[in-house]
Amino acid sequence: MEENKMGTEPIKKLLLTMGIPMIISMMMQALYNIVDSAFISNMPENGEAALNALTLAFPVQMLMVAIGIGTGVGSGALLSLNLGMGNKEKVNRIAGNTNFLCGVIYLVYLLFGIFGVRVYIESQTTNPLIAEMAIDYLRICCCISMGIVFFSGYEKMLQATGRSLFSTIAQLAGAVTNIVLDPILICGWLGAPALGVKGAAYATIAGQLVSMGLALLFHLKKNVEIENHISYMRPSKSIIKEIYAIGLPAIIAQALMSVMTYALNLILGRISENVVTAYGLFYKIQQFILFAAFGMRDAITPVISFNHGRGDKSRVKEGIKWGMIYSCTIMAIGMMILECFGKPISAVFGLSGDTNALCISAMQIISLSFIFAGANVAFQGIFQALNSGGESLLISVCRQALFILPVAYWFSCQAVMDHAKTWRVWVSFPIAELATMCIGIFLLMRVLKKNKIC
Repeated sequence: MEENKMGTEPIKKLLLTMGIPMIISMMMQALYNIVDSAFISNMPENGEAALNALTLAFPVQMLMVAIGIGTGVGSGALLSLNLGMGNKEKVNRIAGNTNFLCGVIYLVYLLFGIFGVRVYIESQTTNPLIAEMAIDYLRICCCISMGIVFFSGYEKMLQATGRSLFSTIAQLAGAVTNIVLDPILICGWLGAPALGVKGAAYATIAGQLVSMGLALLFHLKKNVEIENHISYMRPSKSIIKEIYAIGLPAIIAQALMSVMTYALNLILGRISENVVTAYGLFYKIQQFILFAAFGMRDAITPVISFNHGRGDKSRVKEGIKWGMIYSCTIMAIGMMILECFGKPISAVFGLSGDTNALCISAMQIISLSFIFAGANVAFQGIFQALNSGGESLLISVCRQALFILPVAYWFSCQAVMDHAKTWRVWVSFPIAELATMCIGIFLLMRVLKKNKIC
């Protein structure tokens, strides 16, 4: 039987061949929200209010992605580890339990879509126009969320076996579907009714369903190491526990992005609705770059995990070295793009003068944190691969809650009294990322020593 390339191909090349498709896949996932925002913000009526509505809904969408991806990360890393150990029976049971968990997760989203959306949205705004648009959008995305949930599982299983190209093809197909349908359903092109924010939601879930269908097909046809049978879907307490021992930190890491965005919506809302809209738009633009680093992180995890399972310390150290280099390079490129092209990027969204100026200042200041963020994202992937989920979780807590929220609140108090000081809120991000990177370096040294990799 041919040996898996994760144990033989040079690490420097392997991370690129696996990482580039994952990077494209993650960037396409971020593109969903950017394209929605571009068409929504340029609606003839209430465009900026609609953009604000999407900003309020965004934390829940991020949470949906967090749980799906985190479950996939756990099952994928466990798959890689057991593939490296040659434990075929357990590999099959891990894949089956991943399907079971995706079904449970979808039911939770469905119930929230029916019963929880209104309470959540109305906790952030008293503007009835914005609230109703946000409720319409989010309810559709939650109630028909099986596409994003199951795609996350199949995507990570394809990546775990080294077949990330196929998950990227599925992601690209979904993104193209979303982009094509956005103007048709939002603006009423080709004779279709102009559905506004509802159209954006329908375009998004259509793209997700296309991605899910293709990823399932590729999983069944290409993942030859995995036997798919309904008997393997019987829930196993021990396997589910192992999946979430690895995946829970990833879920919390992603979920913290949702919590941070929700909390910042509340903090920034004390200053003005314009600040909330500007930050929400910037965050979606930032995600296009940050998700590229997440793609490299998702290549780092299975490569290091596979070789850690085989006991190949030399390849583990190479994976750490090149994973860190590639992640920081991606974020450095992103920083230069936003610093140089912030104004033309912001102009695409047709914002009012004040909101546009706030968005540009956010891009110019927050992007200074990107190099530190690249290292922190790489730390998360490395710690997950080395069965150090607690350390991965601590990095997430530091960069997305512990350091940023108190500092942002303090600066926002100054901005409430003098709006000219709003830019200081954006400084919270470089402070948080730099402090977290220092902690990450210390934790990495400790984890390497514990695993005798130094």
